[in-house]
Amino acid sequence: MPDDRLTIGRALRTHWPEYLMEAWGLATLLVSAGVFATLLEAPGSPLHHALPDPLVRRAIMALVMGCTAVAIVYSPWGKRSGAHINPAVTLGFFRLGRIEPVDAAFYILAQFAGACLGVGLVWIGLGAMFADPPVHFIITQPGASGVSIAFVAEAAMAFGLMLTIAVAVGVRRLASLTGLLVGGLIAAYIALFVPLSGMSINPARSFASALPAHDLSALWLYFAAPVLGMLVAVELYRLVQSEHARGCAKLNHDMRYRCIHCGYAPDAASHDHGQPAPPVGDGGRTAGEPVAP
Repeated sequence: MPDDRLTIGRALRTHWPEYLMEAWGLATLLVSAGVFATLLEAPGSPLHHALPDPLVRRAIMALVMGCTAVAIVYSPWGKRSGAHINPAVTLGFFRLGRIEPVDAAFYILAQFAGACLGVGLVWIGLGAMFADPPVHFIITQPGASGVSIAFVAEAAMAFGLMLTIAVAVGVRRLASLTGLLVGGLIAAYIALFVPLSGMSINPARSFASALPAHDLSALWLYFAAPVLGMLVAVELYRLVQSEHARGCAKLNHDMRYRCIHCGYAPDAASHDHGQPAPPVGDGGRTAGEPVAP
């Protein structure tokens, strides 16, 4: 009987494109966040002076980041990797049994690397305007209400995001809209919750900003709260989901792209075009069997 376990070596040989795509997704997200935060908030920016109302600037930032998330999810690379672009989302899919442990580990490593690359690129390009206060590497910090409120806010936002993803990807009528729902939530969260927690819900995003800022004092919060919120959402979903719930570990399962999570391969299943992905274990492969690049 063949050994279908997904080993580290087999994962790297066959799934490395998806890992690099996840790194690209986080780098893109952080470049967008860094550039627009600098344009809107750096004292020397003409746009900052043209928009004196901080609420207007925050609304613009919310719209930009929501659109950035949507663009990543619906991009060709986002459609192929699944566009988790968040270690907590990857852990949520892992708890749902929709991503192999080796893939989850490499996704998370790639996400941290991509986030650091994104922050580094903005720092190189914009220099002191990005590094100095008030932008200060777009570091996330608890607001004036304190650490406890920031923790609750981050956990609640993560809960809402992961529950939305889990439900949407498993419902035929909502699956193709998952990216839009995620982008809308991110925009709403930035508009409403930045004063409370800085609005991260992403351990890799907060780490990438805290590292060059030499300020790790609140980093534990942005690791613990998003993961806790998303895992609670997953446990709730597991309690109420139908045993026939479908979907895999992709925010947008475009049938033109292979899926390393459920085993879908477009050249081998062209008759299934337009259909939602089957759950892991029912995708034409044994769980853990790699898909060729």
